[in-house]
Amino acid sequence: MSTAKPRGRTDAFFDSYAADFSAIYGTGNSFINRFINSRFRRSMVLRFAKSIAGCRPVEGRSVLDVGCGPGHYSITLAKQGAARIVGLDFAPAMIALAKQQAAAAGVSSTCEFLCTDFMTFSAPQGFDYAIVMGFMDYVSDPAAVVQKVLALTRRKAFFSFPRHGGLLAWQRKLRYRRRCDLYLYRLDEIEELFKRVGDAQATIERIERDFFVTASK
Repeated sequence: MSTAKPRGRTDAFFDSYAADFSAIYGTGNSFINRFINSRFRRSMVLRFAKSIAGCRPVEGRSVLDVGCGPGHYSITLAKQGAARIVGLDFAPAMIALAKQQAAAAGVSSTCEFLCTDFMTFSAPQGFDYAIVMGFMDYVSDPAAVVQKVLALTRRKAFFSFPRHGGLLAWQRKLRYRRRCDLYLYRLDEIEELFKRVGDAQATIERIERDFFVTASK
């Protein structure tokens, strides 16, 4: 098994989950879905807003979106003026949906979506910003991922780490135990991780059930 790319059960789960996952971010969804988002998915909403805001100014900049899913971060930044965005995901259905949604938004020329293992991805020119949201949850070697992300980033990289402890974390582990491997983190583990592998200044914030990390070069 790769140290960075989730395989097997995780691939299959996210490949089948693409459409439902995409709907989480839709602003035009039903009242029930918006209510669920505001109450139980607030962490996802907050990390989306913080990542988009953290990439400003994005005009003329390049962005790497690791674990891009259906492309909501990438497409939003492309519409705000990013010059180049590369989104990576290991689930073919997620990439297919991201391409469809980029075309519908008129930003296909800005967004490139690749179905690939992040640890085999190469980009010698690097990127101004990197977004790694909802990805660290599923990797067995977080140090390898963080190290490579920072090596590819010129300005700032943004990470989310699911928080260990509490009722929501327990419920999530219970739900995911038959779907895919899930890794949860304590604050001291994240602090130690960035001390060991980082060449950037890491700011760690607790947002609902996640830790949101901004790594600035």
